[in-house]
Amino acid sequence: MTSSTRRPPHGKRGDLFDPQCPTRRLLDRIGTKWTSMAIKVLAEASPEEVRFAELQRRMTGVSQKMLSVTLQGLTRDGLVNRRVEASVPPRVYYRLTPLGLTLDEPLARLREWAEEHMAEIDRANERGQESTADG
Repeated sequence: MTSSTRRPPHGKRGDLFDPQCPTRRLLDRIGTKWTSMAIKVLAEASPEEVRFAELQRRMTGVSQKMLSVTLQGLTRDGLVNRRVEASVPPRVYYRLTPLGLTLDEPLARLREWAEEHMAEIDRANERGQESTADG
């Protein structure tokens, strides 16, 4: 294994441009719209728990499967705690861990940036479509 593909020692920063870098893989997971929405909903409820059905209701457009996959990843990464209440049917609850709570602020800043600049992005896309149609 070359030095560029070796994992950095525990606690060290990685190399975002290395496809094998844990930092890059983490950014791939937390950079999705569903992760951002789930973190936002759970942060707003914190320290309370949120049921799976309530998360799905609040995250318009997410399928049950995609929400399940997103929450499994967040749980595996230590960002979300999952609790199952033994009932028929079982009730499943989620809440952010202290580590997960630290992710809310940077994702909130990213959402704010997107909201602030969306009109500019739309205009750039329109210009790009016009130039493609003209060419």
